[in-house]
Amino acid sequence: MIVLILVSRLVIGEQMIDVLGPEKRRRRTTQEKIAIVQQSFEPGMTVSLVARGWGVSLVSRCLRVSRAQLHVILRRTDDWKDGRRSRHSDDTDVLLRIHHVIGELPTYGYRRVWALLRRQAELDGMPAINAKRVYRIMRQNALLLERKTAVPPSKRAHTGKVAVKESNQRWCSDGFEFRCDNGEKLGVTFALDCCDREALHWAVTTGGFDSETVQDVMLGAVERRFGSELPTSPVEWLTDNGSCYRANETRQFARMLGLEPKNTAVRSPESNGIAESFVKTIKRDYISIMPKPDGLTAAKNLAEAFEHYNEWHPHSALGYRSPREYLRQQASNGLSDNRCLEI
Repeated sequence: MIVLILVSRLVIGEQMIDVLGPEKRRRRTTQEKIAIVQQSFEPGMTVSLVARGWGVSLVSRCLRVSRAQLHVILRRTDDWKDGRRSRHSDDTDVLLRIHHVIGELPTYGYRRVWALLRRQAELDGMPAINAKRVYRIMRQNALLLERKTAVPPSKRAHTGKVAVKESNQRWCSDGFEFRCDNGEKLGVTFALDCCDREALHWAVTTGGFDSETVQDVMLGAVERRFGSELPTSPVEWLTDNGSCYRANETRQFARMLGLEPKNTAVRSPESNGIAESFVKTIKRDYISIMPKPDGLTAAKNLAEAFEHYNEWHPHSALGYRSPREYLRQQASNGLSDNRCLEI
């Protein structure tokens, strides 16, 4: 075997001096490396103490740790303390505010609780609370909601997009039913904007869903957004294939108001996902906890529920702002009232 040795010579006057001779790196045996690792586990020993007795590169290779981190540890002073573990913030005030929120809205998870605390901090001119801190406090005090069970994925591919970038481009509508304590059944029909998620109009009846109720909701939604005028460009009216939506009277009345009826695919509730999600929200966060001894009381409380949803309910697609809060924020930023988040 031919061994090539790189030799560099420095000429000083007439004298030749070897600057770099043959490499003389010492190879550690496996037993020596094991001894270094075992030494780091001895009582009173740390990685930095072991590194002081051996080469940093050798210790980092044996312990499989970063050489740069070992270098930082060796340069620390004896009085160094980990500042991350020495912080002890007082969470008493935050915990009281969390209890106040979930006392009124027990179905809210930590994200929506954090959104309400952030909103209150902005109104009071105080620093906002971090969402991770809210999660930690609620976890330590057993205030988190139970994890929902996983839903098996649908076999049908849903590649479409229900949400739009601006308001008054697409509205969606749907209906749901619920029973009062006395057994009376109420049916609710509503209309939502697919951008800012505002509930534009709604109607409650003791009967089923019919064309006249849908037409009333259409008219109320147009008056809510355009007043006595009609839309300058057609607004998509997205619904399922219920008979009250597919009726000729409903479709003709929609076109008279400047709406363009659109129906989802058959047996595809995901195609109207925004309306379906709203039904889940209104039932979970409002109807399940509001007093409803009879139909009249339930209808009055339902009106307050819709108003609370529009004004206060944090929505994840809007940066955990309520629909009207988001619209006001867009207006205050000098943007168009109709401009929404790109979802």
